[in-house]
Amino acid sequence: MHVILQGMELGIDRFDIQAVKFTGLMHDVGHGPFSHLYHEQMLVNMVDYIVNEHHIDVDPQMIRRVKEMILVSSECALPKSSSEKRFLYDVVANGRNGFDVDKFDYITRGCRAVGLGCNFEFQRLLETMRILDDEICYRAKDYLTIHKLFDTRVDLYRTVYTHSKVKAIELMVVDALVQANSYLEISSHIDNPLEYWKLDDTLIKTIETALGPELKEARELILRIRRRNLYQA
Repeated sequence: MHVILQGMELGIDRFDIQAVKFTGLMHDVGHGPFSHLYHEQMLVNMVDYIVNEHHIDVDPQMIRRVKEMILVSSECALPKSSSEKRFLYDVVANGRNGFDVDKFDYITRGCRAVGLGCNFEFQRLLETMRILDDEICYRAKDYLTIHKLFDTRVDLYRTVYTHSKVKAIELMVVDALVQANSYLEISSHIDNPLEYWKLDDTLIKTIETALGPELKEARELILRIRRRNLYQA
């Protein structure tokens, strides 16, 4: 209840709430297949493309705010067009300290997917957080809960994301895509949202099931991955 009351005190309105929700929904649409690269600018382009292509009735000011919220996480600077409610820009992707709901989501989801225990309980923090000096703050006695988030993230990187076999598969997928690029023209899509959205994990199946000689080397790499004949360090 105190969160709702403080929201009233801070002047948070429906526009603010919708902007944060929209940002949470859209902040990853710029990711390419198997990658977090080429993110922010394509993300902004994809937001415009999705809204225009599907004739979504959204206030242009809302779209501008959402794109600002997306970009500010990487630039860590408040857009000149916004001089208040800086804390709203820290909810989805916090460029100031990295503590945000995006991490709440992917860390708990990642732990569940790989069977890694996760003792981080973000719900408690959401109930007790406050806004002080235009920044999201937490109680000092909750420091262990906050520490658990980053500790769990370290565990995920150490045991999953940077595991030797995972990195070997990543390198082999990259090599397969590079080998296939001259035939599938993958790189020609990266600057055009109309084509970019079509790039997804099915690229692997396209390579794997191709019968012609053009994708032979790429196909052999995917087959090696399937057979766990991976690159060795």
